[in-house]
Amino acid sequence: MKIPRILIAAPKSGSGKTMLTCGLMQCLKNEDRKVQAFKCGPDYIDPMFHETVLGIPSENLDTYFSEEDNLGHFVTKVCEENETNLAVIEGVMGLYDGIGGGNIEGSAYHVATCLDAPIILVVDTYGMADSILALLAGFLSFDEHHLIRGVILNRMSLDYYKIMKPIIEERLNLPVVGYCPVLEEGKVESRHLGLKMPHEIENIQSNMKRIAAVLQESLDIERIVAIASKASELPECDEVNRPEATLSLGVAMDEAFCFYYRENLRRFEEQGVRIVPFSPIHDSKLPNGISGILLGGGYPENYMKELSQNETMKQSILNAIQQGMPSLAECGGFMYLHDTMIDDTGNEYRMVGAVNGCVTNQKRLVRFGYIEITGNESNGLITCVDAIRGHEFHFYDSSNNGSSCIATKPRTQIDWKCIHSDDHTCWGFPHLYYGSNPQFVSRFVDVMKLYQKRER
Repeated sequence: MKIPRILIAAPKSGSGKTMLTCGLMQCLKNEDRKVQAFKCGPDYIDPMFHETVLGIPSENLDTYFSEEDNLGHFVTKVCEENETNLAVIEGVMGLYDGIGGGNIEGSAYHVATCLDAPIILVVDTYGMADSILALLAGFLSFDEHHLIRGVILNRMSLDYYKIMKPIIEERLNLPVVGYCPVLEEGKVESRHLGLKMPHEIENIQSNMKRIAAVLQESLDIERIVAIASKASELPECDEVNRPEATLSLGVAMDEAFCFYYRENLRRFEEQGVRIVPFSPIHDSKLPNGISGILLGGGYPENYMKELSQNETMKQSILNAIQQGMPSLAECGGFMYLHDTMIDDTGNEYRMVGAVNGCVTNQKRLVRFGYIEITGNESNGLITCVDAIRGHEFHFYDSSNNGSSCIATKPRTQIDWKCIHSDDHTCWGFPHLYYGSNPQFVSRFVDVMKLYQKRER
């Protein structure tokens, strides 16, 4: 299937990828182009910015989580679902940064090679002159598949752009498809887990439109689209017939819980499960008629008081768990299930009480990066015979992390015990990618069916 596509990458994090990706998508949207956004890697927050611009969900592309051959089918499926015909993919970290140690698995470049996606490199040129040439020459020398088709010079004045553009194109034979001046609107504050989320930024949509107005003049949009259009055809996706929904899964979705892979939720929908959002902050109890609970990640540490004060919701969740309702909890959701959480000033807040333990801020990254997870038993949601992949990224830690599973880092083989799990629960810090082990969702859906049958 012919789907024009472009991958926006950079030499390192902090180069302006997200701002330029969102600004470019806003420009394309202004021209009435039907754009689908993707994000390389396991990031949750950048896709929220994409969705803020386009109004449709952005999807993750990750070669550590997914088989290489599946990526093309997946992009085709998503574009067909949303009736889009131009894919804009935002890279992760530096272009070649993956699991590390000389292995590009999980990198933006690996995604680009799997999709034959032309790459536009965003270079933060602030404080640089001719060193820009050396940097670009180095990146081109690593590009074995010759996918880098253009460069955008970020944080550069128009006058200096007029000087550097012809020099780069002549010496490196690399198209320069535009520049971006220093934009105050493009600055997004960061915190311990990355950028602030879009709903926390005042006037986010008007800021995006102002950025797009600048980029409309400073980028060669038509040339970028032409580069995207030269991508080869992607494979057709297999037709998926979704069964009629006979089960309902309550999914925590609000300010505190918002880290979800759309593909994870789609896996449930493809097995006849209806997604029913609820808010642990604002709602008084779990939704009626559900047969399972999913508490995803997010920032519960920023809403300790609100979560703690909602006694009826906490009791509703605890009662459901004690009565055997199947439940999944990842990172922030796992924190919420504890007896208590303690803020940075020492105040203690009562939480759900399903996990006997306390959560506190360690003021540093506790565990970070990709992991492969196996169970300690031959049965349960995560078994010892089929691993599931995920990642961890958190500053808070628990006094009771669980020991049902073993998490192993792919490059160093460092491992540790994690997760509270049995045949109908799985609670822990790891964010899981269900597509890496489809049996995980099948097992959970089976126990949802048993619970529903028992409760009728």
